[in-house]
Amino acid sequence: MDKLEAMRAFVRVVEAGSFTKAAETLDVSKTTVTQLVQQLEAALRIKLLNRTTRKVNVTTAGSDYYERVIRLLADLEDIENNILGESTAPRGLLRVDVPSPFANIVLVPALPDFHARFPEIQLDLGASDRKVDLIGDNVDCVLRGGEIEDASLVARRIADLELGVYAAPSYLAQAGAPKTPDDLHSAGHRIINYRWTNGLPYAMEKSGERVKISGRYFLAIDDGNAYLTAGLAGLGVLWLPHYMAREHVASGALMRLFTDWRIDPMPLHVAYPPNRYVRKPLRVFIDWIVELMARQELQRR
Repeated sequence: MDKLEAMRAFVRVVEAGSFTKAAETLDVSKTTVTQLVQQLEAALRIKLLNRTTRKVNVTTAGSDYYERVIRLLADLEDIENNILGESTAPRGLLRVDVPSPFANIVLVPALPDFHARFPEIQLDLGASDRKVDLIGDNVDCVLRGGEIEDASLVARRIADLELGVYAAPSYLAQAGAPKTPDDLHSAGHRIINYRWTNGLPYAMEKSGERVKISGRYFLAIDDGNAYLTAGLAGLGVLWLPHYMAREHVASGALMRLFTDWRIDPMPLHVAYPPNRYVRKPLRVFIDWIVELMARQELQRR
């Protein structure tokens, strides 16, 4: 038995919550993962996991062993990095998940620079607006707009995205141009709701007056690209970061509303699990994304 390989398999089962999911993220068979954990238990002469047909639970001894093993694996990687030296190019697989509009407009176009700097990092990029389970899905980090609700994650605020209210000319021709945010409460207007936010969380302020819009919505969408497309199709009023709207405002496909009202900016965070050793590929990616955001005209400083 390769004890280090068995330890890594055990850690992945604990984090993923199942042998099947652990096998998928380790790119090995479920049988291999099962055998490695069984061999580890036999060598230690303790039961690490309780298995049922539906789920895997960590025993008390297994929980204590897990905490020690993740520190040991982190120390081993740290030792290897120190021996090789910081001058060694970062390498290996890095799993990152980002919002789909941010991937399309900002991140992917900038990746040639990242690849030129770090050619030995293999990047697995998830571009979605779903709420990713970083531990279960074995994701190294996520980029997310808004506040990070999971207090168990380590979150670093890397930008403040400016927001605006927008609508297509076709919508305004049909519904009329609202003069104030309160006009959106009238029966003649409708908004497009972004489902992950549970409504519209961003207050608008002007001359000491602060309002939140809770107008009638015709459509609720959970994907940022589809949300933008719905606005371009004239289905209603939408709230967007400026970077998503800029091109469409320039082309005349969208018009910005209430330009004399201020909206609190949307924080953009990079977040990762606290019990993960921050490997060199993750460290350089975080530093690179911070640098990228400083170069982009996406935020007010």
